[in-house]
Amino acid sequence: MCCLSASAATLRIGLAADITSLDPHLLAAQPNLVAARHMFESLIDVDERTQLIPSLAVSWRPVDAVTWEFKLRRGVTFHDGTPLTIDDVIYSLQRPLALNSPGGYAAYVRSIKSLQAANADTLRVVTHGPYGALPEDINSILIVSRRAAEHASSADFDAGRALVGTGPYRYANYARGDRLKLARYEGYWGDKPAWSEVELRTLVTDPVRTAALVSGQVDAIENVPSADYARLKAQGRFHFSQAVSWRTLFIHLDQYRAQPPGVGDARGAPLARNPYMDVRVRRALSLAIDRPTLTRVVLEGLAIPAGNIVSPGIFGHDPALEPDRYDPVEARRLLAEAGYAAGFAATLSGPNNRYMNDEQVLQAVAQMLARIGIRPAVQVAPLNVFLARTRRQETSAALLGWGSFAADLALRSLLATPQPEKGYGAWNWARYSNPSLDALVTQSLGTVDRARREAMARRASRVATGDAAIIPLYHQIATWAMRPGLTHRARTDEFTLAQHFKPAPP
Repeated sequence: MCCLSASAATLRIGLAADITSLDPHLLAAQPNLVAARHMFESLIDVDERTQLIPSLAVSWRPVDAVTWEFKLRRGVTFHDGTPLTIDDVIYSLQRPLALNSPGGYAAYVRSIKSLQAANADTLRVVTHGPYGALPEDINSILIVSRRAAEHASSADFDAGRALVGTGPYRYANYARGDRLKLARYEGYWGDKPAWSEVELRTLVTDPVRTAALVSGQVDAIENVPSADYARLKAQGRFHFSQAVSWRTLFIHLDQYRAQPPGVGDARGAPLARNPYMDVRVRRALSLAIDRPTLTRVVLEGLAIPAGNIVSPGIFGHDPALEPDRYDPVEARRLLAEAGYAAGFAATLSGPNNRYMNDEQVLQAVAQMLARIGIRPAVQVAPLNVFLARTRRQETSAALLGWGSFAADLALRSLLATPQPEKGYGAWNWARYSNPSLDALVTQSLGTVDRARREAMARRASRVATGDAAIIPLYHQIATWAMRPGLTHRARTDEFTLAQHFKPAPP
């Protein structure tokens, strides 16, 4: 492998989570996005620090409070050789609403009232009202070929029949649960990719992923297990790249049902009311979690404690919002004040193959909560099973990770009162609702003045924090490991893209 020229080489990357669909508009899950962004592109991209940059649009601007103008890049072709047109773009921006799949991309286009082709290279997007976050939303919508996708099902995408994009790599082969093979698109409009072929291999289990790197079965891996990081580094055989992730890991708590599943007294009998609806209980749970110990011991230093819904450097992050202190005495006092001096039984759910040490994190949090009288039973499952349970409302306290370009966008998805027609609360499975937060998020998103928007987003974050709407735990430090002879640009959004791996200079 090391002796092949870059133009002939195959790059093999070990991914930490399974790709569940190749349809770029079906489910907004990061493993699917990672795969799709090799083959498809959006009008606006982001660099490795999540700053907006041109892609299929060379420029964009607000014409007025409700109208945005996008200038398309000329000379772009799809993998089948047909030219990219505004018709393809309009179709791609409309398709998520037509699919309207749970956890999909409809929320990112609900602000759009109309799409108009001013000329062959100029698209005008009119929103239902003033809306400053349209560029970030547009980034989330990948552009497909209307000819290939219009009559295709998601199964056609998984089979490769509809996978016609403009990206640097084109589809070659897909074996679900094993690997996705890609080939360089020679007609790509941008910089020529370094690798003629790419294999994205699904290696969900941490030891298997590390062993694949050590044995040379893959050239690079994402989500380096914290237990292996120090050992691999000490060997001196591998290179590493790191970035503080945009992903915030948090616990969301059922706040809408009188009898949430898994919550009861010491004998398992239902309680008179849902304890999570009481802000004092939510505050108590947060104060019971020792975040410095969690990040230092369980995550072995590959995370930082969180007090914000978005990580440092992300638009709307508020430095004044510090992580909650560890104070079990105050936590017990708050529980008693809320009427739960004896504590209660609970179920703490989460995935066991999605986030770094996710099952160990859940076990550690359960032990911390036990010190204040909460008796959590930990329930873990593979990500696809966990997400299905959560969508079916079978969980009441669960671990979730979320990355976003901006605090107001994260709040819109996670904590705004669910309003499907507006795209609010698409991932608000806890059904938290606060009119003050909703109003601030609406005001923040409703201005094209970025300074004013950020100030409003921070105000909204302070409302959510004061209400303990969720319990932020930590921000991961994303870590990649690779064989000698490679360099890599670590991304805040944790996307593992072959485009960011290059042969090291001689």
